[in-house]
Amino acid sequence: MRDCYLVLEDGEIFGGTSFGIRAPEAPELCLEKSGTGGTGEIVFNTSMCGYHEMLTDPSYAGQMVVLTYPHAGNYGCLDEWSERGPDETFMPEIKLSGLIVRSLHSGPVPKGRIPLNSFLKENRVPGIQDVDTRALTLRLRDRGSCNGVLVRPSAGDSLSKEEIDLVHSFLKKVPSMEGRNLLSVVGTRENRQIQSQGSLHFTVVDCGLKGNILRELSLRGVSSRVVPWSASAEEILESSPGGVLFSNGPGDPAVLTTLVDSIRELLGKVPVFGICLGHQLITHALGGTTRKMKFGHHGCNHPVRDERTGRVLVTSQNHGFESDGDSLPFGAEVWFRNANDGSVEGLRHVSLPVLSCQFHPEAAPGPGDSLWIFDEFIKMSVAFTEKKELLSCLPAGI
Repeated sequence: MRDCYLVLEDGEIFGGTSFGIRAPEAPELCLEKSGTGGTGEIVFNTSMCGYHEMLTDPSYAGQMVVLTYPHAGNYGCLDEWSERGPDETFMPEIKLSGLIVRSLHSGPVPKGRIPLNSFLKENRVPGIQDVDTRALTLRLRDRGSCNGVLVRPSAGDSLSKEEIDLVHSFLKKVPSMEGRNLLSVVGTRENRQIQSQGSLHFTVVDCGLKGNILRELSLRGVSSRVVPWSASAEEILESSPGGVLFSNGPGDPAVLTTLVDSIRELLGKVPVFGICLGHQLITHALGGTTRKMKFGHHGCNHPVRDERTGRVLVTSQNHGFESDGDSLPFGAEVWFRNANDGSVEGLRHVSLPVLSCQFHPEAAPGPGDSLWIFDEFIKMSVAFTEKKELLSCLPAGI
């Protein structure tokens, strides 16, 4: 029996069955009281697995995710798969606002793991199953992502006209993703040190950092000093890092002007690398612009072409904004392009030590095709440091 409904801002309604924490009734809807649980921009993800990583990915803050793969939950959830950053004990484990699936596994899961339903309940996140996710995905693909809310009927198995009117009134108050700064609900609030055995040291600016980024740096002998997204350029540089990495994160990059100004101050002083949101911020810092996509890229099967070699990588992606290639100034070169739609997927600069990629080279979930990009930035950082040390040894005036 249907006991939960997904209502879109354009009035379309999809019925289903509740799981996780129960969705609110229409009279209970209140952004100020309940935050954004069960409310947000609806996007679809085409991955066949990796729902745990999606749930814990900070870039999904403010969004509800539709899984196009019809079955979810069969292998359970495990803490070590989480994409949490270095210190997020003050925040919920799950970052997205709601999960929408066709079929939820309700049987046993491997020993030591917990069911997907229980994981959502523990984090007080609502979900809905038995939804026609194919029809919903086609609607999002054809007409674009939109806001929506999960709600349950006060009585019976359907929403009354009065309840629908209340829901529509509520949805008018839900802000669009375009223009939103969501960094205050993700990331660390204090400086954190992640030690490694190597001699390299980077500063990582946490805009909603995925934990696997730090793990990949550690595997390459890089010690990371993680700082909040609000850190100034001076604070970022105070430990004399060999490079600065700006992480992934949620929301609209165009409104993050303070971060863009910080990156602009760093250009030429230290090698800079950006992933996902970090890539978009670098685009703005170099003088380009970004724009909202119709429905974004969400999945782990997106082909991306390296414009230098012609080689195609299969990548993991999660973003709703893109860099405008026509806005890029002289010196900023397109490094990667999406092989499906031609969108800009990465940048290099002809004279500045700057790299960026729109996709996720740390790739969890997803293949390992692009892990070498971390090595590319490390090589750039080492070369920059060696050149800087050489110049410092030259006599004055040379």
